[in-house]
Amino acid sequence: GAAMLRSLASFLCLWALRLPAAPAGSGAAARGLDVASYRERVRAMFYHAYEHYLESAFPYDELRPLTCDGQDTWGSFSLTLIDALDTLLILGNVSEFQRVVNVLQEGVDFDIDVNASVFETNIRVVGGLLSAHLLSKKAGVEVEAGWPCSGPLLRMAEEAARKLLPAFQTPTGMPYGTVNLLHGVNPGETPVTCTAGIGTFIVEFATLSHLTGDPVFEDVARKALKALWKNRSDIGLVGNHIDVITAKWVAQDAGIGAGVDSYFEYLVKGAVLLQDKELMSMFLEYNKAIKNYTKFDDWYLWVQMYKGTVSMPVFQSLEAYWPGLQSLIGDVDNAMRTFLNYYTVWKQFGGLPEFYNIPQGYTVDKREGYPLRPELIESAMYLYRATRDPTLLELGRDAVESIEKISKVDCGFATIKDLRDHRLDNRMESFFLAETVKYLYLLFDPDNFIHNDGSVFDVVTTPYGECVLNAGGYVFNTEAHPIDPAALHCCRKRKEEQWEVEDLMREFYSLRKTKKFTLKRASDHGEGESPTDPEDAPSEKSGKKRNSKKNSHSLLSCPSQSFNSKLAVLGQVFLDNT
Repeated sequence: GAAMLRSLASFLCLWALRLPAAPAGSGAAARGLDVASYRERVRAMFYHAYEHYLESAFPYDELRPLTCDGQDTWGSFSLTLIDALDTLLILGNVSEFQRVVNVLQEGVDFDIDVNASVFETNIRVVGGLLSAHLLSKKAGVEVEAGWPCSGPLLRMAEEAARKLLPAFQTPTGMPYGTVNLLHGVNPGETPVTCTAGIGTFIVEFATLSHLTGDPVFEDVARKALKALWKNRSDIGLVGNHIDVITAKWVAQDAGIGAGVDSYFEYLVKGAVLLQDKELMSMFLEYNKAIKNYTKFDDWYLWVQMYKGTVSMPVFQSLEAYWPGLQSLIGDVDNAMRTFLNYYTVWKQFGGLPEFYNIPQGYTVDKREGYPLRPELIESAMYLYRATRDPTLLELGRDAVESIEKISKVDCGFATIKDLRDHRLDNRMESFFLAETVKYLYLLFDPDNFIHNDGSVFDVVTTPYGECVLNAGGYVFNTEAHPIDPAALHCCRKRKEEQWEVEDLMREFYSLRKTKKFTLKRASDHGEGESPTDPEDAPSEKSGKKRNSKKNSHSLLSCPSQSFNSKLAVLGQVFLDNT
């Protein structure tokens, strides 16, 4: 029935466009796909979600689209706003970009008693702020004299990243998964972190070091990457979770998906961003082992990291980033073949279930959801840049149709709890606006400034001479925040040699900043009350909110539940209890 409806819908679409219907599967239908109209639908999708977030959920982290309210999820820093900021510019909305920059400067505070995921805070908050900082001149923001080597968004990114540094103080240099933004690592914090939670810092942290002149960020990120490399198995694979104190592998499943994914991605993107041969050769070594042990018929399975025996014949939706990554190293043919496998799963369900059993060709129990993830669309965007194959536009079309049909509600777009019966969950993850909508828009917008081939660029005068910016070649972090690689060469000098004016500005800024917060807090607690210690303030509402912030944060080391409990459903998980 659904297939018939789909073909009827595409027929009506073609009829409306007055195009001759193409024979099935020829891809010719997509050649006539009206890219501009899909681009506008994606734009409308963004604003439907964004405006409802502002109306119903701000200043909370995320929108709850079924109840039209908000919740704090990964901390308490209006996360969706930070995550969606650069998407606004990609859609061409400079006035709202400028407004949000002001809102964030005044309203976001990282001195809060909240347990935050080191990984998520880095990719969403630090990444989002860095990207917006580097794009702010393009967006018409009045920038400081020292930009891009200074600026309010850069200071915020640096402040957030400094809050994460205590997590890296371990014997191995591999970070804890959770840190308290006020107190550092909690006593009794679990030392078990997933591989991605260790190896997904080099893009943001190296950018920070190059812009601020402080090498500490890049140093800790590199040390963590190298520790993982040093602890790979004899057959060249890494597992899923490792103890950051003892360097013992706790979950020994090796694959390209959840818990590992962005480690591989950041070896490639770090190599591109920093022109670093060592990072690329590490990736190419892993790539050989992955092909040898986990790849079967253009699918990738999970194997035991020491023995190479298959532990789970499962495709996870997070793995759909892999064809895009392959295209970045020029392996387009293999990328296309794997992409087409994943696309068949999408067509089967109208989305990618979190887990898909490859031999059975069906969803895995308790893993039938689709939280509007971007990975397959991301790969389509990269591959479309590389091949212009119209099949890739067809995936974009299918994604727009599916998301609108299944997940759109009055207050935004809701996570799909079960792709079989289209039940929804009361959540709209911030990556929907940061990544899913952005990659869709870029797929349908060939002339976007992000796709710049270097033929136009800006020359900027910095404290250290002239540098070129906005020439293209953007490197997306794993939350789709674009980093301009040229910016890393703008602020070359050591910290001591920077303009004195910058230090004066910093001083002025810190005075202004403290004032702002006192005023803001004072007004929160009514006129007569002293703003000195907001923690003691009797305001019941703020007390409640403050506690919920503290407790809303899961103490797990990874973004979702631990890998063991996630996979226990699927049979044996290898645990090293010795």
